[in-house]
Amino acid sequence: MAPPSPRRPGFSRRAQYGLFAGYVVAVLGVLLGLLLIVTSRVDPAGNLAIQGFLADIFSPVSSAGRSVVRGSQSAFEGTSAYFNAASKNRAMAAELAAARTRLIRADQEALENARLKRLLGIIEAEGTARPVAGHLISSTGASSRRYATFGAGAAAGVRNGQPVRGPLGLVGRIIQTGQAVSRVLLITDAENIVPVKRVRDGLPGLAIGTGSDALEIRPLMAGNDPFRPGDIFVTSGTGGIYAPGIPVALAVRHDRDKTIARPIEDPARLDFAIVESVFMPEPPPAPADLPQKN
Repeated sequence: MAPPSPRRPGFSRRAQYGLFAGYVVAVLGVLLGLLLIVTSRVDPAGNLAIQGFLADIFSPVSSAGRSVVRGSQSAFEGTSAYFNAASKNRAMAAELAAARTRLIRADQEALENARLKRLLGIIEAEGTARPVAGHLISSTGASSRRYATFGAGAAAGVRNGQPVRGPLGLVGRIIQTGQAVSRVLLITDAENIVPVKRVRDGLPGLAIGTGSDALEIRPLMAGNDPFRPGDIFVTSGTGGIYAPGIPVALAVRHDRDKTIARPIEDPARLDFAIVESVFMPEPPPAPADLPQKN
């Protein structure tokens, strides 16, 4: 049978020393308290001297404790500030994303308003026949034929053969109408030919679609091609349909007997368009009767 474990401190010398030191500290504390009480009544000046002496003795301990407390408070405040900064950063990131979204939306609205203002200026500059405005719903971009769908039809007064233009320039002409939508033959289609003239000198030519995103500009007269990259072409009004002065294309390169140009108005990026009345050129004046010789 194992002997019982010692329960009294007398079996451990270290425990005895600790217990004795505790008693000594307690007795000294009691004596010190009594001394302070007695001196505070009998000799107040001596009491203040004793208090000052004790303060000098225990000031390092108090300073160390205060430093520990302040360090723990600083650590807690730093941890709180870190987590608060993280939450604030997340909130600021969310606000920045929302502001960026609003900015993009504002840019889109500004661009759309600018296009609508240009269309409004075109409409106000027209004559008695009022153009029909609407959305350009879709346009083909993969096939060799180039068509687009216009968001207005016969119910709005759209008729076959009418030219379609955007804020920047010519888009095409109406080739088929329904009650609510119409079909547009784009100027880049291979079967679309537009009489044009060079802006700087009025030299005539033909803008012929290539079935891609480009146009061929050919001169009316055989021989060397007089057109050069950078030339701007507008409708000439020859033959009717397209009113003169509508921007059509910008020449980008010279290729033997023809000039390759890009349309000034890109249907793939166009939101709104208008259908204009068919242009009817005025007939030439009748020749005056020549005087007869006697």
